[in-house]
Amino acid sequence: QVQLVESGGGLVQAGGSLRLSCAASGSIFAINAMGWHRQAPGKQRELVAAESIGGSTNYADSVKGRFTISRDIAKNTVTLQMNSLKPEDTAVYYCAAEKLVSGRYEYAYWGQGTQVTVSS
Repeated sequence: QVQLVESGGGLVQAGGSLRLSCAASGSIFAINAMGWHRQAPGKQRELVAAESIGGSTNYADSVKGRFTISRDIAKNTVTLQMNSLKPEDTAVYYCAAEKLVSGRYEYAYWGQGTQVTVSS
């Protein structure tokens, strides 16, 4: 099992910045990618950014150039620096860790979620 504990989030005005952090513990050897997902009211959960164990990153088109994911393998942490925030970034943000399940990688571990609210 892997436990993920998030910190950060909160209320910020449009154009501002926030930083989310996530610390992993437990069976961390099983983790491949770590990422941040978000879910806004009435919408499906979506992948915001992820970084593989090899250092490859991918971002949702809506956050490219504004958000930066950073993973510290040694410390088992992943952070999401969010700049130039927009009201449409308002959502609950979840840290997640990927593992191999039945021959395919999937996000199997999730944090409790942290609210990010961007006011206009």
